[in-house]
Amino acid sequence: MIRFLLLQNRQGKTRLSKWYIPLYDEQEKNKIENDVHRLVVSRDRKYTNFIEYQSYKIIYRRYAGLFFTLGVDVNDNELLALETVHLFVELLDSYFSNVCELDIVFNFNKVYNILDEFILSGEVQESAKPEILDRVRELEKLE
Repeated sequence: MIRFLLLQNRQGKTRLSKWYIPLYDEQEKNKIENDVHRLVVSRDRKYTNFIEYQSYKIIYRRYAGLFFTLGVDVNDNELLALETVHLFVELLDSYFSNVCELDIVFNFNKVYNILDEFILSGEVQESAKPEILDRVRELEKLE
């Protein structure tokens, strides 16, 4: 199960966060965000994209200047989590046509809509890109 998803830039600013476990207060969330950033940024590229942290695993991938990070249960499949990150990036890229950090900052509500269409309660519910993008566009028409 996915516990949280973080999008952070190289300077450590969290551009997007989604918490699927409501056990954390704001202070704990900030500590986790800082710890995750410190672990991910300082990690050499020759190592794997999987880090054990507290009672779960951190799976991350860097795209341009952003780190896409998932916190998952220890027994979850790391490669599936990496593919989930990649699918999210592909969805953003398709929706915004060549997504950048500013797209995420200024259109965060659309990014959350995309995320909510394929991850529900910490589990991947839909993996078909066209289906997800069609649903997001339908939601957009209703606004």
